[in-house]
Amino acid sequence: MGMLFPWIAGAGLFLVGVPILLHLVMRQKPRLLEFPALQFVQRRHETNQRRLRLRHLLLLMLRAAAILLMGLALARPSIKPHAAGFSGAIGSQEAPVAAALVFDTAPRMEYRQQNQTRLEAAQKLGVWLLGQLPRESDVAILDTRLGPGKFQVDLLAAEKRIERLEIVANSQPLTRAVQEALRRLDQSELPRKEIYIFTDLTLAAWPADSAAELHKQFAELPGARIYLIDVGVEEPTNYALGELRLSGQVLAKRGSLRLQAELMQTGAPAQRTVELYLLDNQGKQQKRNEENYSLATGEPQRVDFRIDSLGIGTHQGFMRIVGQDGLAADDVRFFTVEVKPAWRILVAAPKPAERYALFLTQALAPTMLRKRGEARFICEVVDVQKLTPSSLYQYAAVCLLDPTPLEPAIWEALGKYAEEGHGVVIFLGRNATPVHSFNAELAQQVLPGKLLRQARRPDPGVYLAPANFQHPILSAFRAVAGAIPWDASPVFHYWELDRTAKGVGVVLPFTDHGPALLERPIGSGRVLTMTTPVSDQPHGRPWNLLPVGLPADHSWPFLILVNQMMAYSLGSSHQQLNYFAGQTALLKLDAQDKHPIYQVFAPGDLRLKSPADLKQRLLMIGSTDAVGNYRVRAGGLISGVDRGFSVNLAPAQTRLERISEQELAKVLGPIEYRLARTTAEIERDINTARVGRELFPLLILLVAIALALEHALANRFYRE
Repeated sequence: MGMLFPWIAGAGLFLVGVPILLHLVMRQKPRLLEFPALQFVQRRHETNQRRLRLRHLLLLMLRAAAILLMGLALARPSIKPHAAGFSGAIGSQEAPVAAALVFDTAPRMEYRQQNQTRLEAAQKLGVWLLGQLPRESDVAILDTRLGPGKFQVDLLAAEKRIERLEIVANSQPLTRAVQEALRRLDQSELPRKEIYIFTDLTLAAWPADSAAELHKQFAELPGARIYLIDVGVEEPTNYALGELRLSGQVLAKRGSLRLQAELMQTGAPAQRTVELYLLDNQGKQQKRNEENYSLATGEPQRVDFRIDSLGIGTHQGFMRIVGQDGLAADDVRFFTVEVKPAWRILVAAPKPAERYALFLTQALAPTMLRKRGEARFICEVVDVQKLTPSSLYQYAAVCLLDPTPLEPAIWEALGKYAEEGHGVVIFLGRNATPVHSFNAELAQQVLPGKLLRQARRPDPGVYLAPANFQHPILSAFRAVAGAIPWDASPVFHYWELDRTAKGVGVVLPFTDHGPALLERPIGSGRVLTMTTPVSDQPHGRPWNLLPVGLPADHSWPFLILVNQMMAYSLGSSHQQLNYFAGQTALLKLDAQDKHPIYQVFAPGDLRLKSPADLKQRLLMIGSTDAVGNYRVRAGGLISGVDRGFSVNLAPAQTRLERISEQELAKVLGPIEYRLARTTAEIERDINTARVGRELFPLLILLVAIALALEHALANRFYRE
């Protein structure tokens, strides 16, 4: 069947779907209605699920962290201690090291506490430390005695070396011992280098003047590590005698000896007795004096003893503190003095000689002392023109007061006289004319230089002005250096010199820098020349007022000066009989002492033989490490030589003042170090430096915290 309008039929068919579509769209859907109780249950369920997932995740993380931290802890990790200043790679604890153990063996290490000296405490720690060193290590044992150290053959030999350590009377500073340790370690091929210093940390052991060299040497070995092991006592108690001061070491017959020292105290106040002993020819002790002293904290007391009427010869003795304390080494001080007959001095002056020599002879041998037989010098005055070469050798020294021109033979004799070890003292004055006679060849072999002109200083502002008091002639002025009235003795005239001879030194200048007193060594003797006289009377036109002063009670510097000059020209003022341990003893022999070999009796019954230098008339003794009195003999007891000297500890060797951390830091400067006092602290520092700072304790702590949190949370979650 066909259709006319088929399209209309098609449109009608399409439109049939419109109602169907509308029916489907407009159809009512069913509504979902929830009861409120079911809605609350559903929401609570979802919240609980989220909380449980979070709790399980937290427990999982804690359990995983505990296992992870436990694994890290068992791996023993460590960190490098950059903050401590130690360089070098972290290595095994058992890797061999080059170790230098430095022990302070100064006398102060004899300080005893709990029945143990500081050195014994250091030895005990040193032996323990050897047991902590890895096998195959290079070990050097050093102390503070002079001399190089060396590596020991093995650890057993190092232990024996530690056990044999002894106190050294002449101990060097620890800074020098550490320098020697650095030199030893530099010779080792082992990369790891360690220095262990056993010290009481006293201030005297760490002088700042030697720190610069230590810093320089340490910079050349940057891998070295330094450990300070403190064996000292923080609050020591001790009573000590300071350096012994004698009024003279060579005295005249019937002269008096004055001995002074400081009695010092560290710790609690106390009462102490100081005794003075002399030794007879057989070495037996004879008590001569004693005094009681009350010591307060920090207040030293002056000990002052006097011995009169000593006979001719060598006298020895000691001063000591009665009772015991922590350090016995500084309780005794030894001394030696020699008493000789009064020296005969020839004083030559122009006529009238007695008037010219009045001031000088009274200063050297006052009338009162001459009458009592206590004068140091016997002055014989002669006319300078009556001098003969043969007459000189009857005297210990010759003094020329304002001399007139002398015969060439006299100048030649004076030169030979001085060359053989005698003293010549010359005071130039107005009589030194004509000048050419003093500038002649033979005269210039004695005088310090050629005379140029007379310097006139009418202004009283010119006087003696020592630059320092280091010369033996001026040493007597040190104690009163700031109170010497030099300006009370003005100088108006003195001789200017054109050119001084070789070897001439100015002992004392004027305020205008002109030379006042000059010294010229000739052979084994010396010539002292003063460019202004000491014989002018104060009235008239004197060259100076040295002998009288202005006012008169200010003339005492003249008395000291001329006595020191005369003693120095004789060699007695610089004859040293008392030394510190380690110093070389030099004994000047008399002209009649011709023995080539001398026997030295040292403390502890030790006997030594020492050859003499007969040309220089000198006996040199270098073995002075033992403290005490020494005797020197030759030729038998009756007609031979019997001399002596004494050796004491230097005061710094027994000082117990502790060094502060700030002072120690200044000495060590950029050098990093570790300080320990116990074996536990030493072991901790060693482990830290060798393998770094271990994290095992921290990791184990974190494991414990993680397990504790896991346990607490698990119990709570599961219980709920």
